[in-house]
Amino acid sequence: MLTIGWFSTGRDEAARQLLQVVYQKIQAGEIEGKIAFVFSNREPGEAEESDLFFDLIRGYRIPLVCFSSSKFKGSSGKVEGEALHRWRLEYDREVMKGLNGLRPDLCVLAGYMLIVGEEMCRRYDMINLHPAVPGGPTGSWQKVIWKLIEGKATESGVMMHLVTPELDKGPAITYCTYSIRGEPFDKYWVEIDGRPMAEIKKEQGENNALFQRIRQHGLAREFPLIVSTLKAFGQGEVKIEGGRVFDREGKLISGYDLSAEVNIAVGA
Repeated sequence: MLTIGWFSTGRDEAARQLLQVVYQKIQAGEIEGKIAFVFSNREPGEAEESDLFFDLIRGYRIPLVCFSSSKFKGSSGKVEGEALHRWRLEYDREVMKGLNGLRPDLCVLAGYMLIVGEEMCRRYDMINLHPAVPGGPTGSWQKVIWKLIEGKATESGVMMHLVTPELDKGPAITYCTYSIRGEPFDKYWVEIDGRPMAEIKKEQGENNALFQRIRQHGLAREFPLIVSTLKAFGQGEVKIEGGRVFDREGKLISGYDLSAEVNIAVGA
């Protein structure tokens, strides 16, 4: 049975919804695994949203480990450069002490608002969601969408990738793709055809209809991809060994395509 370590700041309703979805799939037997613990970089009393998240975890009787990053020494929100690198390593070391004895098969970053340092990346196989296809744009989901529009892309996607110290650069574990051409996208591409991107960003920003439509289709696939990924791990369809990704037959792969499963889940 797959044992899962769940890392989340618990900062919003989406964090609770994702935990609920995965927990329910485990209870229904659709995911062959269990959540061994939840770790949060917030502690009770720091924020209303994370307190609601902690209540949910306690209700599920999942072990909860908390260690406040905002209260950790030297944390002022202004740590930069080499000082930030040192802070991150020191914080992660304290986290690993708190998790001593807990060795999950897989750790999922599910709304965990910190970048993980190199030592923790070596300790655990950690996966994170990124709203792009393997080899696609990096950065926040907003930056990804603008890059897709600027590059006149024909498709987008969502992937789960191995967490490495270099942000969004770890190898793809699983992914799904979807077209951003044809219906219902073409009319929105026509609307911006020939217009300078700077003008669109200034006048409409993220309210641009094409931007909104791409975001909608990507967001709809995020939860199904995470669920399908955990199913694949639980069934042995994909595995991580030595920082590389292999299929059931032990063949080295550059990501496991779950587009069919995800599209069925979203009704596409």
